[in-house]
Amino acid sequence: MSAAKPLLAVEGLTLRIGTSGRTVVDDVGFSVSPGEIVGIVGESGSGKTLAARAVMGFVPAAVRLVSGSIRFDGEEVTTMAPKRLRAIRGARVGMVFQEPMTSLNPSMLIGRQLEEGLALHRKLDAAGRRALILDMLRRVGIRDPEGAFNAYPHQYSGGMRQRIMLASVMLLKPALLLADEPTTALDAVVQRDVMELMVDLTKENGTAVLLISHDLGMVARYCSRIVVMCQGEVVEQGNSEDILARPQHPYTRKLLAAMPHREPARELPEAATPIVAVSDLVVDYGGRQGFFRKEAAKRALHGISLAVRPGEVVAVVGGSGSGKTTLGHAIAGLIKPTGGEILFNGKPIAKGSNGGGETAYWDYRLNCQMVFQDPYSSLDPRMTIGELVAEPLRLVPGMGAADRKSRLAEVLGEVGLGDGFASRYPHELSGGQRQRVAIARAIIRRPSFVIADEPVSALDVTVRAQVLALFAELQRKHGFSCLFISHDLGVVEQVSDRVVVMHEGRIVEEGTRDQIFDAPRHDYTRKLLSAVPGLESMQDGGVRLFWRLGEPEAAETAPSFRGAAQQ
Repeated sequence: MSAAKPLLAVEGLTLRIGTSGRTVVDDVGFSVSPGEIVGIVGESGSGKTLAARAVMGFVPAAVRLVSGSIRFDGEEVTTMAPKRLRAIRGARVGMVFQEPMTSLNPSMLIGRQLEEGLALHRKLDAAGRRALILDMLRRVGIRDPEGAFNAYPHQYSGGMRQRIMLASVMLLKPALLLADEPTTALDAVVQRDVMELMVDLTKENGTAVLLISHDLGMVARYCSRIVVMCQGEVVEQGNSEDILARPQHPYTRKLLAAMPHREPARELPEAATPIVAVSDLVVDYGGRQGFFRKEAAKRALHGISLAVRPGEVVAVVGGSGSGKTTLGHAIAGLIKPTGGEILFNGKPIAKGSNGGGETAYWDYRLNCQMVFQDPYSSLDPRMTIGELVAEPLRLVPGMGAADRKSRLAEVLGEVGLGDGFASRYPHELSGGQRQRVAIARAIIRRPSFVIADEPVSALDVTVRAQVLALFAELQRKHGFSCLFISHDLGVVEQVSDRVVVMHEGRIVEEGTRDQIFDAPRHDYTRKLLSAVPGLESMQDGGVRLFWRLGEPEAAETAPSFRGAAQQ
């Protein structure tokens, strides 16, 4: 614990669902000192978000406080009058949520939303509030503050929306900032920018931060202390360096062991013909049609060319808006390309063609399957798991009901789901189990090519490790080629044979996994690799933080901040 008097002190906090339901937070205790950054890590369901939201009294109505104390700046929060609680929310304690689009009102102008807190907690006229808002928008990197003031949230990207959300919280200069997975949905560069911005703003105002995350690399980089939670309990806490280098609890060691790591490079047989080849692929999104004019089309892909060999895993990485998902959808036939050519086994694909040396479009679609980022939205909630997984077998000629049932049982066993899962529905499964169902559905026809679009980005550290191990095992067993789309460089380093780096709809660099990660040539590739630190396993079971291309200058704010917080 820090020697300074805690700004926030949580002791013996116990939360339960209803009067006799499950205990979701059990005897939790931690503290945060002024100016300190403390991280809470754990898997989904560990209780970390509930423990943090209890500080502001934001627990769901069904959750009941059983016992414990939450003291903020010397005041007991658990017995605080509603009027006093409303006074400290926003003004003294701010919160940044995981998805800014659900926190920002889509029907209100951004300026109006930022003005609400100032109008409630600060005695300023309209001109004074507007001046403060424009200055803060400028501070958080919005290029056109005046335009943003009169714009709606949907007009900005996820990274920009998170900057706006951070601006709305920091306008009131709170003493404590609760950040709940603030960068989970962002790519590496935007994630780094948002975190550096948050550190700079909080350091300037002396704000303490309670950072909730499952990203151990980010927590290790920015936090002075780490609290590890598992199934509602604090299993370990201490200085970041000690937790990472010398973890004491088995669960902490399990979390650290689940971090992605580089496997030895595979030797793939030479193939004269790629399984899938893309040549000069162009995709344009049409502009909106108005009464008097039509907006110009936006080009998402600028002449992309790449090839995937049999049995090869090619990873496509890049920031948000780089065109990597558009590329996957175009290859899968979900988006019609504006120009270019897609070859399957060396033959051009033409929709509806059955002759002339061209591969039939239907045959290609059956041999090209896709695993989507969010399995819950891609699985029909009205169908059982057995019906969902077996559905592609309807198109296999000559396969009877008995054969389909046998194949279904075989594939569910391969992905680690027993026979009992066939009769369940998607809502009865966890996120990791639903992603296993999505993988099973993709491989049940034994396709030769699979496109995986951010298949593990929404999963916890340990579940992610399990799904990646499963995917690698199935890929080796069945030999399908894979286009693996991701913004998580650690995951890409573990699963890929070759890496393609995209930026603004163009391929800026490609090469083997080791070439890209060890000797990047393009400036954007180096920027991606330098944005996020890695965690390297040590022999004693701990890990150490390392930078692939040397520690960037921007990261110097974090260690000096940590040191200042502990003095």
